[in-house]
Amino acid sequence: MSLSILLVGCGKMGGAMLSGWLDRSLRAEDVVVVEPGGAELPVKVVAAADGIPEGFRPDVVVLAVKPQVMDDVLPAYARFAAAGAVFLSIAAGRTLASFERLLGADAAIVRAMPNTPAAVGRGITVCCPNDAVGPAMRDQCTMLLEAVGQVAWVEDEGQMDAVTAVSGSGPAYVFLLAETLARAGEAAGLPASLAAQLARATVCGAGELMHRCGDDEPAQLRKNVTSPNGTTAAALDVLMADDGLAALMERAVAAAARRSKELAS
Repeated sequence: MSLSILLVGCGKMGGAMLSGWLDRSLRAEDVVVVEPGGAELPVKVVAAADGIPEGFRPDVVVLAVKPQVMDDVLPAYARFAAAGAVFLSIAAGRTLASFERLLGADAAIVRAMPNTPAAVGRGITVCCPNDAVGPAMRDQCTMLLEAVGQVAWVEDEGQMDAVTAVSGSGPAYVFLLAETLARAGEAAGLPASLAAQLARATVCGAGELMHRCGDDEPAQLRKNVTSPNGTTAAALDVLMADDGLAALMERAVAAAARRSKELAS
């Protein structure tokens, strides 16, 4: 990487990205981290914007602070927008318009929604740019985010609520699946510890199998393990009923998307 980066906030997600960048040979001297609580990091760390070295000119300003403090934090960095930096925000629910109000209408801004598997390099981040973001800036943001997983782009910011509902909140749905599968195993007569072990290993293993199978559709993988009139088919008759998992998941994603819209308003 040959970029200069200002990372504002270095919590779990910011820290995961920083580790990924350094693993991809980003030079430590090309990064400044703003972290009020302080941190032991192999890069320059300052407590606030006024501590950034005077000659430092970032190509990308990555905003990894909580959405509710953004209005107080962001004005101190507006000078970098005027100097041509692109702002990459991973703050959930903050719209492009909200950043433009704080940084100026001409500021280059990318709104991004990552998810928690980024902590192990297996996340996916969806990005939406404003009109000031050019191709080179897109490439810079893609390169930074690919350090923690896959990257996709959308042009319609209205899709970000659905993105949040599917991938942003989605890991929690998978964790709930493991929880409920374990409880169902207990109800079927298994010891709690064994049921939990089986559920966890099955969810993790199925996810890894889907990952390694590349372009194979989940529906095909499901069919591959379903023998006619067998045990899996009996369970799927319940899960795929009209009031089964598909209907429940549709309602869940719709609820999350509605809440995302409410938080952004």
